[in-house]
Amino acid sequence: MNELKDEIRTAFQDHSLDYWVEEQIWGHRIWDNQTPWLMFLELLGIADYSHKKGNLLDERGKFYPLLFHPHRRMMLRNVLYNNQIMPYLLDKFPDDTRAWEKWQEWMNDNAKGIVERDFSYIPKRFGSFDEFTKLIGMLRSATVESESNRRWSSRFLFPFGRDCLYEDVRVTTTGTPSREYINFGRTGELLYLMLCRSSSAVELVKHLANVVTSKNPWNALVSQLQHGEHDHTDAKGKSFLPYKSHPTFDLLGEDWLHIFDLKLPRFDAYPHITLLGAFHVMLYQLTIAREVASARRPIMVCEIVAPRKTLVRELSIKSFQENGQLSELAITAFIERIASSDEWQLAKNATDAYPQCKAILNREVGWPKEESSYGGAADPDSLLKNLRQRAMSKHRQHAGNVHRAYGRAVGLISKRGTNKLRYAPNDAFLKALILANVKDRMEFKMFLRLLFDRYGIVLGEREAETVMEDTEFDKKSFQANATRLEQRLSSLGMVKRLSDACAYVLNPYSEASR
Repeated sequence: MNELKDEIRTAFQDHSLDYWVEEQIWGHRIWDNQTPWLMFLELLGIADYSHKKGNLLDERGKFYPLLFHPHRRMMLRNVLYNNQIMPYLLDKFPDDTRAWEKWQEWMNDNAKGIVERDFSYIPKRFGSFDEFTKLIGMLRSATVESESNRRWSSRFLFPFGRDCLYEDVRVTTTGTPSREYINFGRTGELLYLMLCRSSSAVELVKHLANVVTSKNPWNALVSQLQHGEHDHTDAKGKSFLPYKSHPTFDLLGEDWLHIFDLKLPRFDAYPHITLLGAFHVMLYQLTIAREVASARRPIMVCEIVAPRKTLVRELSIKSFQENGQLSELAITAFIERIASSDEWQLAKNATDAYPQCKAILNREVGWPKEESSYGGAADPDSLLKNLRQRAMSKHRQHAGNVHRAYGRAVGLISKRGTNKLRYAPNDAFLKALILANVKDRMEFKMFLRLLFDRYGIVLGEREAETVMEDTEFDKKSFQANATRLEQRLSSLGMVKRLSDACAYVLNPYSEASR
C-alpha cells in the first residue's frame, strides 16, 4: 500500500476526533448510513466545484486537504419542498393574481434559511399559478430517496445538472442553515478521491464534466426556480484518503469509464454508476481490511436463489460472515502493530513507561491528547486496552456496518429465501456488472472467471474449486448455481446460447457505443 504517512499526521491534527484508528486504515470517513444515490450526489457537488476551478479529478499533487464550496440553494429548496400551501391556494383562489399574491405572502412568512425573502421573480417567470403548481409537483416526483428523507431541507433532486446540486443542511430554530452530515456523511468525498487517484482519472474528466454541465430542459426548469447568487457556503471537505494509489481505485475508475463509454441515452447510466460506486467503496473497505489484517483475499460466494436450500447458500452465508469480520480484524491488527513494535516494547520496559507509551500513542493515533481523555490506570497495558475498546466500539457504530449496509443497498447481499444474510445478487447488480465488464459479448464461463478475478465473486464450479477446501466443494451444486445464473441473464436478454456447449453474455447497449 502506498500510504500517506505525513498527511495522516496533519489530518488528525486538523480534526477534533478523539483518536485516529479506522481513519488511518480507510480514511475520513466511510459512513454506513449513506445510500448509493446520496453518495453520488455528494460526489457531484465536489465535481461541480472542481470543474469550475479547472481541477476536476486533479489533486495537483496535494493529497490533503480536499476543499470545496458546495451550494445551498435555499430559495430553490423552499420553493420545492417547504411549500405545502400551494394545493390549498389553487383551490381557494382560482384567479392567478390573487393566488400569486397569497402564495408570496405565505412564502415570505414561512421560508427558512433565507436572508431576503423575495419570491416576486417566480410569477414573472411562470405566469399561470395552476401551471406552476403542476411543474412543482412534477419536479418533486424526481426527488432522490424520497421515502427516506422526510425533512424538507434534506430532500434532493435528481441530478439533471449543476442547478440541481446542493449540500445537505439542517435549519435551526432561529432559521439559520448549517451543514448536516446525516445524508452526506463524507463517503461521497472519499469516492471522489478514489476516482482522482484511479488510473482512469484523466479519461473520466470529460464524462463527469458532462454530468454537471448537462444542458437539458429539466435543469433549465430548475434554474428558473432560483434567483440571484446561489449561496455558496464556506469551504467544506478535509476528507482524507490514506493511499496515493490502490488497485481498488483503478477497478472503480475502469468500471465507471466502461459505463460512460456506452453513451447510454440521457440519464440511463446514472443508476449503474451509483450502484457501482457504492459497491467499490465496500470492496475497498474489504480489500484494505484484508491487507491490514494479513488475511486471505475476500471471496464472495454468491447464490443465485434456488427454490430449496443448497450447499451454495450455506457457503454464501459463511463467506458473508467471514468478510463481515474483516474490518474488526483490521482494527485489532492495526493496534497490535503498535503494541508489538520495538519502540513500544522499549518504552514499556522503561522506568517512565507510562508517559513514554502515552507519547507514542499521541503521535500514532492522536490520543490521549489530554488527561481527561483517559481515566484508567497509569500503565501501558491499561492504556492500550482502553484504546482497543474505544476503537472497536466506535467502529461498530458506523464503519463496521459498511459491508452489510452497502452490500444490501447495491443488491449484492440479501435475505431472500432465508433468515440469514448472504451474497445473493439481484438483477440490477448483475446487469451493472455486465455493462461494466462486457464490451460486446463474452463467453459465459469467461465472464464468470472475470468476475472472480476482478471482484472475488464466486458463481461457478471452476472458481469455487480454486478457493475452497475439498470438504466444502461440491461441483454439481456450483454447476447448478451457474445454470440458474444463465437462466436469469437469459430472461433479461443478456445471455444467448448458441449451442449445447456455448453460451455468450451480451451487452445489449454495445451497438449504441459505436
